[in-house]
Amino acid sequence: MPIRAVLWDIDDTIFDYAGADHTGMRLHLEGVGLPEAYASVDEALAAWKAITAVHWARVAAGETDFLGQRRDRVREFLSRPLTDDEADDWFAGHLTHYEAAWQLFPDVLPVLDRLASGYRHAILSNSSSENQHRKLTALGVRDRFEAMVCAVELGISKPEPGAFHAACAALALEPHEVAYVGDEPDIDASGAVAAGLRGIWLDRRGRGGRPDLVSITGLDQLPGLLAGDTRFGAPDTFG
Repeated sequence: MPIRAVLWDIDDTIFDYAGADHTGMRLHLEGVGLPEAYASVDEALAAWKAITAVHWARVAAGETDFLGQRRDRVREFLSRPLTDDEADDWFAGHLTHYEAAWQLFPDVLPVLDRLASGYRHAILSNSSSENQHRKLTALGVRDRFEAMVCAVELGISKPEPGAFHAACAALALEPHEVAYVGDEPDIDASGAVAAGLRGIWLDRRGRGGRPDLVSITGLDQLPGLLAGDTRFGAPDTFG
């Protein structure tokens, strides 16, 4: 059965989340000052990235909500207790710079254009629908995706099979008719394969080292893969 739809991750797959977050926090710290716990901006940025990963995992596990993880990230980063309003005010400064830095990866629009006539497209994200709808609208691509399923509203997260199956159901397609593209080898690609989809790891940083996964290093390689490259569906690395 041929692939009929592509299901997409958003952050660090089509949207340069890491770049925008790094730029936003760097500019924010230039305005508010470096917290005492950090000896340099680079150290602070590395800590912010690690803290973010921890608290997003808590959202995926159902331990907190979207706003809760933001507030807890700020409290941990600053190493001091804050009210919700204080944490929200501090984060708002970062958010202004972060949103100003939003951009798609350069290969996104060309590949969406190339695949538009042959495949349906939808989103599966471990974030919230409100946040991701706003992001994709600002980036000018929300109308490229006919459905969007997000973990915060769904109540289950990738790599749980139910998350992938819910997105397939939104397209009224069977899992084997859908390919999933994401930047995380385990959460995205392996999770998709376990759920019966064609999982594709978008390894933009060239990490490699996963012979069990089909992987690409750029989205320009995706159309050929979907068009029937004989290696698709077997572990291999493209690029």
